[in-house]
Amino acid sequence: MANNILITGATSNISATIIKHLVSQSPTTTIAALVRDSKKAEHLKTMGVELRIGDFEKPITLNKVFTGIDTAFILTAPSPRAPEQFSNALWAARQAGVKRIVRLSAFGAEYNAPTINSRLHALSDNELIASGITYTIIKPHFFMQNLAMTIKNSIEEGVLRFALGNGKLAMVDTSDIAEFAAKILISNGHDNTVYTITGPESISLHDVALTISKIINKSIKYDPVSVEQILSAMSNMGIDEFSLNLFRDYLNAYSDNWGNSISNDFLNVMGKPARNITAFLNHLLVQTHTK
Repeated sequence: MANNILITGATSNISATIIKHLVSQSPTTTIAALVRDSKKAEHLKTMGVELRIGDFEKPITLNKVFTGIDTAFILTAPSPRAPEQFSNALWAARQAGVKRIVRLSAFGAEYNAPTINSRLHALSDNELIASGITYTIIKPHFFMQNLAMTIKNSIEEGVLRFALGNGKLAMVDTSDIAEFAAKILISNGHDNTVYTITGPESISLHDVALTISKIINKSIKYDPVSVEQILSAMSNMGIDEFSLNLFRDYLNAYSDNWGNSISNDFLNVMGKPARNITAFLNHLLVQTHTK
């Protein structure tokens, strides 16, 4: 499927990795990237990517961004304004005649979800479904990368501290999310479909600590600290109230096993399982020790 593809959030980790996959796998595809500051995306130009300047908060800047685009990948950062931002992008895409939108949503995005982020994503998911534009919605689970800084500290202290209780969740590597999204963007058979992307196993932080111990040959124990303890530390760091509420929701929900769910969507589409926690940690710890 060769067409003109727009990638939004182009300097984010997931979108930047999607672009790399598209450049290598579909050289005949014309790729444009939506950025707010072209200076931060100069490296994309060297890859043959066209930079288009726009801001989801400023609808007037979006008119030209979507012009000539067949398929758009749209993501919005967690924010109380995310539904407004996506609505602005969707309207501009409709006006420009975009034929298909691939949207990055979130695990469990439903109106009755226990997290504010998932409920907000549900608003945008349903607006897209009702828009009449061909869509593919991707709902990724908890990112393995969310544990990276905690894991690095745990190696020194011998203790992995996190507020997930004994809950299990099928966390996923963001590199798998990007690879999956890239394939969806350049292949057929995914119209008007919703995919949930998880890792191949549902694990607790006790399992993560045990895996780290085996890799580095040092005993690491998981200490399930309280949610309020984590939030207090985050508040002292100046984290805003919306984000604190978002983290409170997720930590409580995952501690209650809300994330204990595995999807086969990645395996069915990609023909291989998503990366497991052992492979992720091996890669992360090699990077840590070589820096």
